[in-house]
Amino acid sequence: MTPRLQEKFNAEVVSRLKTQFGYKSIMEVPRLKKIVINIGVSEAKVDMKYMEASISELTTISGQRPMMKRAKTSVAGFKVREGMPVACFVTLRSTKMWEFADRLISIALPRIKDFQGVAKRGFDGRGNYNLGLREQLLFPEIEYDKVIRMRGMNITFVTTARTDEESFALLSELGMPFSK
Repeated sequence: MTPRLQEKFNAEVVSRLKTQFGYKSIMEVPRLKKIVINIGVSEAKVDMKYMEASISELTTISGQRPMMKRAKTSVAGFKVREGMPVACFVTLRSTKMWEFADRLISIALPRIKDFQGVAKRGFDGRGNYNLGLREQLLFPEIEYDKVIRMRGMNITFVTTARTDEESFALLSELGMPFSK
């Protein structure tokens, strides 16, 4: 069974982008390669329960077990030593990527209070898009009573687009609600 957003991409988006940018081949059309979700857990240096809670929440949101990121160097100003856990992240590809993107666009983003759309300034110049969320409670899978601490996350959409314009067109056609 293919995810709903992937079917939309194959049926509608590919043909629209092909005509919009004048691609000769279907293989030239930009695609989503992966989605990376990252949560910084600065409290993990004091108590590992914060990291375990973040890992379980990210597992619930993404459907895949995240990796723990450790500090590469010591930074005295942040009281971080080399090897301390500082973040957790997960890389989604294929079916899980399409399902997560669909849930994010159709369920989680509309739950933001006074939502006006996501910012257009999150493009990096190479066709990738970064989106920051302030809390994990936007996802209906997370139970409010079990949350230890509100924590934001960074979501990166990695595409095969060469320019920000192509990436913007791809994400807009997929249904990403950009601000006007």
